[in-house]
Amino acid sequence: MKYEQKLEEATLIKRYKRFMADVSLPDGSQITLHCPNTGSMKNCLYPGNRVWYSDSKNPKRKYPCTWEQAEIPVLFNGKERLTRAGLNTGRANTLVEELVSAGKVPELSAYNTIRREVKYGEENSRIDLLLQQEGLPDCYVEVKSVTLAMGDGLGLFPDAVTSRGAKHLRELAQMVENGHRAVLFFCVQHTGIDRVSVASEIDPGYAEEFQKAVAAGVEVLAWGAEMSASNIELTKSLSVR
Repeated sequence: MKYEQKLEEATLIKRYKRFMADVSLPDGSQITLHCPNTGSMKNCLYPGNRVWYSDSKNPKRKYPCTWEQAEIPVLFNGKERLTRAGLNTGRANTLVEELVSAGKVPELSAYNTIRREVKYGEENSRIDLLLQQEGLPDCYVEVKSVTLAMGDGLGLFPDAVTSRGAKHLRELAQMVENGHRAVLFFCVQHTGIDRVSVASEIDPGYAEEFQKAVAAGVEVLAWGAEMSASNIELTKSLSVR
């Protein structure tokens, strides 16, 4: 996925009120970015480090600039390495849709129709991607953005307690019971993560629902991204445990 315009660089001052972040520009001035991430952003907030943002050029928006990426220090074998994380969770569905549409996910390559945000389930949910192909069971794909790096390549989800995430797992398991396919797809927007696990210590309830969903037949996939100020793209399959 190419950004409409190359991202601008700034320095993080602080994130606050969930949806706002103050940054310092190269000329010394300050602006407030919209922060499109509802999670805790654990291990992603490093005041003084570089961030990258997009500018909508829309004067009607109170905060026309959006926080897209951040520079994150991560330990590998005891040594610190600077990595990048894509913090705009709204990009995840597009990234996965692009990947699937290009036929790059072997497990999902047989489907030729993709629908987004389709209502389904008994708990008033919307599936991120519904894959369809004549002669095949419908495939319900729930996308989750992963940015919590713990060091040495390990990434965890979720980064905060998520009752909504647990609900989605129950809905996916029900789809399998109804004769469909269901996939939990971890979109790893972090260059310091090469494997994914469930954050059972952060959200034991989610971990329990995850185990139930897998036992019910829900499939789990994870892909990692490469990113720059010009684009972000899922490029490699990652292991999940």
